Amino acid sequence: MRPVGKNDLILFDFFANTQNNPYICTLKKIADMIEKINALLAEINRLKVQNNDEIEAFRIKYLSKKGEIASLMNEFRLVAAEEKRFIGQKLNELKEKAQEKINELKADAENQSLSTERIDITRTAYPYKVGTRHPLSIVKKEICDIFGRLGFSIAEGPEIEDDWHVFSSLNFAEDHPARDMQDTFFIQQGVDVMLRTHTSSVQTRVMEKTQPPIRIICPGRVYRNEAISYRAHCFFHQVEALYIDKNVSFADLRQALLFFAKEMFGQDTKIRLRPSFFPFTEPSAEMDISCNLCGGKGCPFCKHTGWVEILGCGMVDPNVLDNCGIDSKVYTGYALGMGIERITNLKYQVKDLRLFSENDIRFLRQFEGAN
Repeated sequence: MRPVGKNDLILFDFFANTQNNPYICTLKKIADMIEKINALLAEINRLKVQNNDEIEAFRIKYLSKKGEIASLMNEFRLVAAEEKRFIGQKLNELKEKAQEKINELKADAENQSLSTERIDITRTAYPYKVGTRHPLSIVKKEICDIFGRLGFSIAEGPEIEDDWHVFSSLNFAEDHPARDMQDTFFIQQGVDVMLRTHTSSVQTRVMEKTQPPIRIICPGRVYRNEAISYRAHCFFHQVEALYIDKNVSFADLRQALLFFAKEMFGQDTKIRLRPSFFPFTEPSAEMDISCNLCGGKGCPFCKHTGWVEILGCGMVDPNVLDNCGIDSKVYTGYALGMGIERITNLKYQVKDLRLFSENDIRFLRQFEGAN
């Protein structure tokens, strides 16, 4: 039997009622299959989808085992042998077209999602570790916040200083041991330019330019020519405070120190002041706090005394006020200073100062939960 042609299809209506003619019945069955194939091809070509779910629904409708094309394959088994080649070719073309359409729709959906997604090409590759603040930065901020609640503002100055601001203005004698090369890093031998040994130089600079009332806190890095060990380093960090006004007394200093100790180490913390000597304060004192490990009962950390030294303090020497252009007969003031590493050791029980500058990630990750 020859393939179905256009003229054959025209005759179907004429022989529509001739049900007993086998030739006409075969032609009609073939024409029905071709009509279904063409209808499905047109439907597939017109298809548009919005998302991957609709693409999957399209695949199930046309290419699944119970889909439209599978149904036509079942009808294909009833086609006469001489017509199978023609109809089979049409069915294969339909199946290939459906698969191509699915692939095309999937590619379009993927490209659309990439074009609508905002991609920051400068962003660090994921996943990445979240960083943390350095423990010294955490403690410095806490100290500054505590004194900030007392009305102190932050003052800063240069790390490379001259003899006047580091020593002479602060009442250091010419033969004071701190001026020796063993304690101070001089930029050039024989020239009075050096790395500051304390942040008191910031206080002198502020007093030279500002008349009282002065209420400042001076955080910063300082340098001393010392051997590096678990308890000492050639550079470390300090916070110093200065308050100058009329009628400032030692009682004001003690109250500020008690407030700081309770805020930093807990409300049960006690303090004691021991007489000491500093060139720039008179009278001078060392301040101890009750050991926060044993509660003052005595332990190896506090050497069984129940007390731990944390800072030095005192009333500003009148000579220092006069050196900086402030009338010592009108104004008085107090000053105090502490090492940030020392406070951090007490707060976090860090027993080796070298850990603060070695950037060991295992050490730093222990502070991820800190503020």
